[in-house]
Amino acid sequence: MPTRRQGNAILALASAVAVAFAFYAQYGLDLVPCHLCIFQRVTMAAMCGAFALAALFSRPGRAGALFAALIGVTGIATLATAGRHVWIQMQPEGSVPACGADLDFMLDIFPLTEVILKVFQAGGECAKVDWSFLGLSMPAWVLILAALLTAAGVRINL
Repeated sequence: MPTRRQGNAILALASAVAVAFAFYAQYGLDLVPCHLCIFQRVTMAAMCGAFALAALFSRPGRAGALFAALIGVTGIATLATAGRHVWIQMQPEGSVPACGADLDFMLDIFPLTEVILKVFQAGGECAKVDWSFLGLSMPAWVLILAALLTAAGVRINL
């Protein structure tokens, strides 16, 4: 069984690999990420950061609980984002509204909280499945990975 430090390092590496694969899919496979895909990258990168901090600074006691909470929050954010994306992809074709505004444009015009709300309302670009493995789309894999990483990270640090 790995130590707390080793476990957090392994989980940081796993989340970093997930983010790296997302960039490979964009630049190597020429898949254009939708708004929710970008949010999933950000939340998964935040999980990676939480695991890295826990690997570097975690000590028994309160520090472990603090890092477990940080990992839990970033994990829940990733689960919510990926879960919403999977839900949108499961809707019947034509039931999701047409594509929304560009993310850069929205960030320039609206406050961040409003941009987040608009992205979670998602447009038609988020309903399209461009890539799948074993019958599951990329957001479905992110959902599974985020659930496993969050559960393992909270358990290791508590």
